[in-house]
Amino acid sequence: MSEKKYDFLIVGSGLFGSVFACEATKRGKKCLVIEKRNHTGGNVYCENIEGVTVHKYGAHIFHTSNKKVWDYVNSLCEFNRYTNSPIANYKGEIYNMPFNMNTFSKLWGIATPEEAKAIIYEQSSKIKGEPRNLEEQAISLVGDDIYRKLVKGYTEKQWGRDCTELPAFIIKRLPVRYTYDNNYFNDRYQGIPEGGYNVITDKLLDGIEVITGVDYNADREKYNALADRIVYTGTIDSFYDYSLGRLEYRSLKFETELLDTDNFQGVAVVNYTDRETPFTRIIEYKHFEFGTQEKTVITREYPAAWEKGMEAYYPVNDEKNQELFLKYKALSEKEENVIFGGRLAEYMYYDMDKVIESALLKVEEVFG
Repeated sequence: MSEKKYDFLIVGSGLFGSVFACEATKRGKKCLVIEKRNHTGGNVYCENIEGVTVHKYGAHIFHTSNKKVWDYVNSLCEFNRYTNSPIANYKGEIYNMPFNMNTFSKLWGIATPEEAKAIIYEQSSKIKGEPRNLEEQAISLVGDDIYRKLVKGYTEKQWGRDCTELPAFIIKRLPVRYTYDNNYFNDRYQGIPEGGYNVITDKLLDGIEVITGVDYNADREKYNALADRIVYTGTIDSFYDYSLGRLEYRSLKFETELLDTDNFQGVAVVNYTDRETPFTRIIEYKHFEFGTQEKTVITREYPAAWEKGMEAYYPVNDEKNQELFLKYKALSEKEENVIFGGRLAEYMYYDMDKVIESALLKVEEVFG
C-alpha cells in the first residue's frame, strides 16, 4: 500500500487539470492541484472590473458540437446565448466576419451568391499549381481582395513574419459562406458562462486542495514525493529541462483600459486587419454578457515573440517544431507515473471544448 499522501498531483489548474482533478475526486481519489500562477483557472481566468467580467488572458468564447461536453459544462453553470459575430476594421472600413455575403456585398457592391462565387473564382484561379507559401495559399482559397484587406495584415502581425515567408500549411482553409450569416462558429452550441469562467473552475475544484504560486519544475522531487501519479499540464519541453531543444510559441501582450463610456465599439471583438495598427484586436467584454454597466472595459491584444518566462499561447506547429515535439512525446510515453495533457503538454492549439473532451477521455482511460 502506498504511503504517499495523495493519489494524484495535478500540475496546472487550467481546464484539463481542473476537470481531471474533479473527476478523480468523484472516484474517491485524493488530489493535490499545484499552480504556477497566483490564481486557478489557467487562461480562462476572469477578473471583475467595475462589474464587468474581464477575460484576463484574451477572449474565450465557448463553442462545441459535442453534446456530452456541452451537458458537462452546463451542469457546472448557466450559459447565456452569446453568438460570436466579430467584425473586421481595415483602415476604418468595417466588414463582417467570417467571410460571408455581408462581407462580399460591402467589398464589391454585389447582392447574390452567384456574383460572389464568380469574383472569388476569378481571383483565386490566378494561383497555378501548389501554393508555395501562405500568401499563395490564402489567395487560392479566397481571392486577392479578401486576402489583402482581411487576411494579410492580421496574419503577419500574429506570426511576426511576412505571409510570403510563412508556410502554406498554416492556413488549411478559410471559411467562406455564401449566406448572410455572421455567426462565426459552425458549432451547434455556443455561449458564455454567466459570471465568467471562474464559476466553472471554482466548481470543478470545490473541496480539492490547491496551492498557487508554486513551480513544479523548480522543486520536482519534493512534489513527486507527495503522490503516486502526476498529471502534468505544463510545457512538455520544460518537463524534460529542454534536453532536446526548445519548442517555439507565440505570445500575447494585453493593454486593458477602463473607459468612462457605456459602449466603446458596439461588439465584443473587432479585428484590426491592416499591418500598420500594432494590435490585432480590441475586446470589449461587456458585450459577452449583454452588460448595461455605465462604464466599459476594453483590451488591446498585441502578438509578441515568445521568450522563456512569458506565457506560451500558440504553439508554432511548423515542421521543425512538430518534429521536436514528437521526440518529446516519445519520451513522455515511457513515463509510467506521469499523465501528460492539455494545450502545453500536447503542444497543440486546443479550443476549450476539446481540452475538456480530452480530459474526460483521459479519465476514462485511467479509471475505466
